[in-house]
Amino acid sequence: MPRLTRIYTKTGDDGTTSLGSGRRVPKDHLRIEAYGTVDETNSAIGVAIAAGLHEDVAAVVRPIQNELFHLGSALCFPEDERQGIELPVVEERHVDSLEAHLDRFTDELPPLENFILPGGSIGAAHLHVARCVCRRAERQVVELSRAETVAPASIRYLNRLSDLLFVLCRVENARRGRSDVCWDSRA
Repeated sequence: MPRLTRIYTKTGDDGTTSLGSGRRVPKDHLRIEAYGTVDETNSAIGVAIAAGLHEDVAAVVRPIQNELFHLGSALCFPEDERQGIELPVVEERHVDSLEAHLDRFTDELPPLENFILPGGSIGAAHLHVARCVCRRAERQVVELSRAETVAPASIRYLNRLSDLLFVLCRVENARRGRSDVCWDSRA
């Protein structure tokens, strides 16, 4: 575990930052963008939790915050620079867990008959923001995977997570007695 004795180092004042391996790269490097957006997804989920999600929804997303930290730490270390470094990573079992939650919650919701607009309850609205940020993280990790190797489950995990966040938005609204906000194609 890293021990942070000082938050600022001044080493990034030149527009570069260190990867987990110590190699310095520009702060707008695709790898930095990818794990930074994973971190942003985690923060958006934290805001949703702080807004007061229904307990069964919060119970699902709390462990996901740790998994996103796993994913971010794995993305911080390029695959070819990990020799001898043990890192927590997102694995297929994490993807399987997201799918199990998706199946369970989808079964209790009415089928979709229209597109859903972000909104309803405050918790659902925050989860919609987290879903959008997660989709951006997924796009960035896909782009990174074209240039460098990324852990195999990373893209699948983000894809399933954004789906789960969408379903959890609907669940949160249902638990709060709020209807989903449907798109009016004639508006």
